[in-house]
Amino acid sequence: MDTYSLLRQFADSWMLILMTALFLGVVAYAFRPGSRKLQDEAANSIFRNDKRPAGAAEGSSRNIKEA
Repeated sequence: MDTYSLLRQFADSWMLILMTALFLGVVAYAFRPGSRKLQDEAANSIFRNDKRPAGAAEGSSRNIKEA
């Protein structure tokens, strides 16, 4: 049996089972009951500094308030 046939047989059988189990594990991890808070936190993290721009407190040169 040559190497290609051996690897092809392995990929068709055991690797398919392994990849399916990995996919189901990732889906189960994402939809577990305790992950809702963490997912909401990650989704809203880009709005954390929404009250003011990041450079406004330092008085950076980009702020044009000298008129």
